[in-house]
Amino acid sequence: IVFYGPGLGGKTTNLEHIYKQLDPTVRSDLITLKTKEERTLYFDFLQLELGRVKGLKPRFNLYTVPGQVYYDYSRKIILKGVDGVVFVADSQKSRMGDNLDSLLDLEKNLIELGHSLEDFPWIIQYNKRDLPNLESIEMLQSKLNFFGAPYTEAAAVNGIGVIETLKKSITEVISKVNV
Repeated sequence: IVFYGPGLGGKTTNLEHIYKQLDPTVRSDLITLKTKEERTLYFDFLQLELGRVKGLKPRFNLYTVPGQVYYDYSRKIILKGVDGVVFVADSQKSRMGDNLDSLLDLEKNLIELGHSLEDFPWIIQYNKRDLPNLESIEMLQSKLNFFGAPYTEAAAVNGIGVIETLKKSITEVISKVNV
């Protein structure tokens, strides 16, 4: 499952919260590669083992991608073999353009890999709901959720909505698994 979205949208913060909340027996160490400015350089990675699903014992590999435009190649590499996506949208009004650019980049990259958001297991997390100057959920939905994907609201820095987002994402991925 890849956490995708604009730079500084909260993708790494989501993984850090998941890491802190889950029992060490069901998760790996959190691997993160950051620049000096604390921005994701290549990816963050966390592996989870959450019991049996449809008779199998799956491992969920959670990745973030760097949101900065100039890391396009890195995002493409990380999307290879992806089973699901959490699109982390920054709810601030000033970030709508960045959200749209990132979402269109995601769709372009998925199409190159033989997928499309129209029939792919993905959800949207409207993050930073604790900040001022936010877009309404209705506006975010109309601009970003053109395929009617499930969504959550979150304030990842406070842990609000993070585990709910993970659960919804896993549910979406499992619903597409053919056993």
